[in-house]
Amino acid sequence: SVSGSGAESSVSDAASGSGAPSGAASGAPSAAPVFDPAHPPPYVDHVTWVSTAVGPSLQIYPTPNGRASIADDGAQVAWREVLALAPDADTPGMNAQFVCHWNFARAVDPNKPSWNIEPQRPVVDDSTMIATRCNPGGPEE
Repeated sequence: SVSGSGAESSVSDAASGSGAPSGAASGAPSAAPVFDPAHPPPYVDHVTWVSTAVGPSLQIYPTPNGRASIADDGAQVAWREVLALAPDADTPGMNAQFVCHWNFARAVDPNKPSWNIEPQRPVVDDSTMIATRCNPGGPEE
């Protein structure tokens, strides 16, 4: 769940994983990936399943490096950490909510204690995910 002012930008093709061919595949030179040696993993301190008014919610508690990393693969690395701690979170809707939090909640509300994602929320397109502040299908828990 994202708090604070709304984000007006959209998820980039690279961030959503559905972008154009990479430079190597298209024949164009590819940009060098962004690494962030100043903020290495782990990105997730711990996770906790809780019951809320909207149903079960996985509260994800990022590490300071998880809040600060700019690594291109940061969201994917952090999601693997989440799944190592909560394998039952491995659903497309939960992943999409997490990526939304990674891409936007960190900027909108950088000190939010936890990023909360819910399995009962619907799978939606990126613009709907952003418009609902990472909470498609109902209110923020």
